[in-house]
Amino acid sequence: MAETMPTDADARRALASHLKSLNFAVHQPDDPPLFTPEPRPTMRPWHWKAGDIKACLDQIGEQIKLEAGGVRRTLRLANPGIPWGTTPSLWASIQYILPGEVATAHRHTASALRFIMRGKGADTTVDGEKYEMNEGDLVLTPSWAYHDHEHKGDEPMVWLDVLDITLVRNIDAVFFEGSDLPRRPVNTISDASYREFGSGIMRPLRPRFAQFDNPLLVYSRERAEAAVMEASGLSPDPYDDTALEYLNPETGAPAMRTIGTVLQRLRPGISLAPHRHTGSSVYYVIRGTGRTVVDDETFDWGPGDFFAIPSWSRHAHANRSQTDDALLFQVNDIPAVRALGFWREAEG
Repeated sequence: MAETMPTDADARRALASHLKSLNFAVHQPDDPPLFTPEPRPTMRPWHWKAGDIKACLDQIGEQIKLEAGGVRRTLRLANPGIPWGTTPSLWASIQYILPGEVATAHRHTASALRFIMRGKGADTTVDGEKYEMNEGDLVLTPSWAYHDHEHKGDEPMVWLDVLDITLVRNIDAVFFEGSDLPRRPVNTISDASYREFGSGIMRPLRPRFAQFDNPLLVYSRERAEAAVMEASGLSPDPYDDTALEYLNPETGAPAMRTIGTVLQRLRPGISLAPHRHTGSSVYYVIRGTGRTVVDDETFDWGPGDFFAIPSWSRHAHANRSQTDDALLFQVNDIPAVRALGFWREAEG
C-alpha cells in the first residue's frame, strides 16, 4: 500500500506545534491577516439614550454607596464590540454624586476629564488648585495629579468622566495611589493658573504658577459656547459645521495629549457630507435633536444622549430641527493618533 505523503498544510501544523513549545510561531493560512487594506475596528457604533441613562443613574444612586479608596459611583458606557472600555483607547462613564458626598483623593497615570452634564455645587481640587464645577464646564485632571471632589449643593450632580485608561492599560503603564487625606490641601491662591492663563487669548511673560503641561484646568461653559457661536457666523465646515477644539493656551496644542475635546454646533436644518477618519469618538448631546448615520446604522439623537463612532467608519451628521441649533460635546483619541503619525481622512 502506497504511503501517504504529508501535505504542506500537515508540515506547517507540525512545525507550528514544535515552534509553539519554544514560544515561536509561523503564519498559518487560516490566521487573520496582520495587514489589511484599511482599518477593521471591532468597536461598534453605539447609541445610549437619555431615558435609559437617567433610569440607570437613579438606580445606582439608590443602590451603590460612594466609597473611599478611589471607587466612584459611575455608569460606564460599555461597547459590545470590545472587551474593555468605550473605545479602543478611551473609557467613558457617567458619575453620579449626591449632596454632601466626597469623592476621596487619589492619583493615577491615566489622564482624565469631567464634562459637567447637570447640577451645581460641587468643587474639585487638583494638586492644590480648587475650582467649582458648573454645568457645561470642562475640567481636566492631568496624569499623576491628586484629585478629589466634594458636592456641597442640594441636588444630585451628574458629569461625564473620560479617561485614557484603556490606552494606558494596553501598554502596561497603569499606576494608582490613594491618599491618607480624603481631600488634599488647597494652595494659598486656589486658582493661580487660571488667573494666569484663563483669558484664553493672553499668557504671562514669565509663568509662575503653571504646574502641568497644560496650565489651564477649567474651561468655562460661557467662554466655550461664546467662541462656538462666534465661529458659527462663518460658512459651515462640510463635515462638522462649526466644531472648535479646546486648546492648551501655552502651546496651542490640544488641551490633552491623548484625548481630543471638541464643542460642536449644528445650525438648524443642516445636513452634512459623509466622511471617515482614523480615531474613535464619543459624542454627548447637550441640546437639540439630530441624526447621525454611521456606516449602515442610523442614530436619531436628542438631549442627554450619547453615541460612539469607531475609527474609519463612514459617518454624517444632520440637525433635524429647522428652527433650533444642536450643540454636541465630543471626545476622541485623535491627538494620540496624530502624534503617532496614523491620521488619515477621506471623503464619502
